[in-house]
Amino acid sequence: MQNKLLTGGDSLMAYKIEDHEIQYCFPAINSSCIKGKRSQHESNIMYMFFSLLSAWTVFLNLQVIISISHFKKLQTPTNLLILSLAVADMLIGLVMPIEASRLIEMCWYFGHTFCGLFLAITGLLVTVSLSNLVLIAVDRYVAVCHPLLYPQKITTTKTLISICLSWVFSSTSSTAFVISNGYFNISSKTNICSGECSLMVSFAWKVIDLILCFIFPCIVIISLYLRIFYVVHQQVKVINTLMKGGKCVNEGSVRRKSESKAALTLGIIVTVYLLCWIPYYICSILAVSSTTINVLMWVVYINSGLNPMIYALFYPWFKKTVKLILTLKIFQPASSLVNIFTEHQL
Repeated sequence: MQNKLLTGGDSLMAYKIEDHEIQYCFPAINSSCIKGKRSQHESNIMYMFFSLLSAWTVFLNLQVIISISHFKKLQTPTNLLILSLAVADMLIGLVMPIEASRLIEMCWYFGHTFCGLFLAITGLLVTVSLSNLVLIAVDRYVAVCHPLLYPQKITTTKTLISICLSWVFSSTSSTAFVISNGYFNISSKTNICSGECSLMVSFAWKVIDLILCFIFPCIVIISLYLRIFYVVHQQVKVINTLMKGGKCVNEGSVRRKSESKAALTLGIIVTVYLLCWIPYYICSILAVSSTTINVLMWVVYINSGLNPMIYALFYPWFKKTVKLILTLKIFQPASSLVNIFTEHQL
């Protein structure tokens, strides 16, 4: 382009030409993708929103991780599953900026290899979150429906093994999914331009993924929780009848009521998760517009920041541990042995 001074109509015409000029993600590369246009004001607002969302998700889930990892009284099998879920949610918060950059810039600037790694990691986090919810449902089912067998069936060691296996299975399946769809086969990427990070998945693979990684786990979760809530309803009726009759309620009844409350709280988490995920899976199968998919994908990401809020609403111990963490009292001697289920403070 020649350098010259433009005035009047010439200047106006130049601005119009520049405004309609096609922009590329990598102008120096012939195979570059065409870059979409977004105003600077719109980009700034989106960057601010997604940055706050990422920070919020990481911060809240980090509180859950520190709480359960530090305080010995919280290290129960159920809370270890919540810890695993919080780790997955926190990692989703950490990958949010990368996804936000792709959405806002409308280009992928991090290279082909990192794109494949990014797709595998997001697949891992999604799969492990759902597998953790399945384990939580099984844990609550045994605790509520078979309370006498719970101490023998659900132990800390067995729970840790289950968590490790769920992470291994999720990482293996997500990596296999990316590789089996030919992502790292360069010869199959002739129709993909530079600056795009996507996986060309056949309809058959979408159906398989939908059934094995969503429908089947959801059926297991929903079936278990329907049984749990039925048993909870029966138990609460018996306990309330005893209390109204002036009869003494033994420790076992109180414990069952506590287990019922825990099941209700975790049931809310599962319900919120499904409400966030079901629209995304349906629309991905129906091949709707990319804008709709992007919006629903971020609804799924937002779910990772909602779980700690549910803990804060229903778990008094979470409020107490966050207070101790933020006031740095967890660094005091023997702070990990404090019984946070009482009003005792450090």
